[in-house]
Amino acid sequence: MTNPVLTSRPTNLIATYLRQNNSQAANKQPNGSGYTNTSIFYVNDFHGRAINMERTITAAQAYDRFVPSQNVDKLKLASGDIMLGEDNLINKVAATFMKFIGVTASAVGNHECDVKPQDMHGVFKSLPYNLLACNLKSKDNNDNFRDYVKSSLVEEHNGNKYGIIGTVPTDLLTRLKYGKSFTDKNITPANIDETIKMVQSEVDKLKSQGVNKIILLSHCGYGYDRRIATETDGLDVILGGHSHNLVKDVQDGENLLYSKSGEPVVITQAGRDGKFFGVLNLVFDKNGVIQKVQNNVESTRPFSRNAAARHIFDTILGKPEVVGTIRTAPPIMKNDLIETSPLANFVMDSIKEDTGCEISMISAALLRGTLEKGRVDTRTISEISPFKNKIVDVNYTEKEIVDAIKFGARSFKNRNNKPGLIYVSGLKYTVSKEGELKDLKFINKDGQEEVIDINNPRTDKTYKVSINDYLAMGGDNFDMLNKINQAEKINDFDLTVCVENHFRRHTEPVDLIDDGRIKIVD
Repeated sequence: MTNPVLTSRPTNLIATYLRQNNSQAANKQPNGSGYTNTSIFYVNDFHGRAINMERTITAAQAYDRFVPSQNVDKLKLASGDIMLGEDNLINKVAATFMKFIGVTASAVGNHECDVKPQDMHGVFKSLPYNLLACNLKSKDNNDNFRDYVKSSLVEEHNGNKYGIIGTVPTDLLTRLKYGKSFTDKNITPANIDETIKMVQSEVDKLKSQGVNKIILLSHCGYGYDRRIATETDGLDVILGGHSHNLVKDVQDGENLLYSKSGEPVVITQAGRDGKFFGVLNLVFDKNGVIQKVQNNVESTRPFSRNAAARHIFDTILGKPEVVGTIRTAPPIMKNDLIETSPLANFVMDSIKEDTGCEISMISAALLRGTLEKGRVDTRTISEISPFKNKIVDVNYTEKEIVDAIKFGARSFKNRNNKPGLIYVSGLKYTVSKEGELKDLKFINKDGQEEVIDINNPRTDKTYKVSINDYLAMGGDNFDMLNKINQAEKINDFDLTVCVENHFRRHTEPVDLIDDGRIKIVD
């Protein structure tokens, strides 16, 4: 078999994506030989980011307007975490977004499962697209969740059939704030070995129905997607999510792998938080085997915010209010799990100012939005961390703090850089790119630095720390922070309120700069 090739480099023009693919495909395709041109507009892990949804709608409309010179099957698909669980207004925005761009199916991500149990029926029944997950195990067939989730479906475009399968993350229950509602109903995700077998079973079922072009919408993460690609037979495309990888182009051995029978399987993933979207162009032969592929991943930033969507989202969420100004803002981070963040410094200081604690901490994975130079409104601030986790005050020992920072530092070496660095206020530390904590200092109320012995941290000395309830429950495997039941205070606000309060208290423009509180060394 001839390996599929990347036909051209990505461009900024959506029309060019299809034009290049079609013209080049026409040069190589024998007339009447049964080749099928397919183009997939795909998204993943938007996490309720309304502003980037507005930009993506503009991109999707440009994609829709382009009329190729020859027939192309256009699909619109998602790989989960478009919604954001607890906030039903954000969930309504997400559903509206998916309807705007015409997505027909999505994997079930962990944040779809964050919907409060009592709200699940109302949220899921109104979704304008199909939720897919073939790797759920359940002993209760009457629960609301399973009522709305299919294992797979078949879509037909221009007479061509496409099988579409979905998966939930194998670590689903460790990611959920309301995981008990799933375990109470005996709903559990399959492990990766079981998931691979379940995916193969769905592929075999679809092939028995005469479907030979099969797409997996996966929320298992890039590493597991690579296993699924090579340990199954019959899949053509894996549109991935969950691990937030930014997978550009097509590289043999990286995201172009081969099934058990040696047929090509293409894996995609477009980062997180709606910063990017993808257009995957494919040419299939009559047997449903990929002959050509082009994967274009594009930033949403250059696209204008769709005016109609913006109006509807304002109606749902409330019209935003301008509360301040950013004078200096950093460029977009390349990897926001293991880089220092001027925005995080500002957020952590705002939390500490609001609560009066000695230290504030949060993991990088829980900060999502950006503040750009210019005016700042309440919508933009709300997207800095859309999870709405309450800020809690907890007394942590020196050892617990050291262990948490060491655990975050290991993200440099962990798969997909999870769970991310710990961002701080009231502390300074140095970490190596090998994931080793080198030093740690506490900044007291007088601004003086006190060295903490990272090799022998004290268990009899405590600090009052502001943290969010997710981490205080040991979320993202920060087990050493699991002290929610010992919290001194559970506040009725989240970190975005602290940021908004800062702007309302201080009228001067804000400079987002790296002040060196976290140093990363070789």
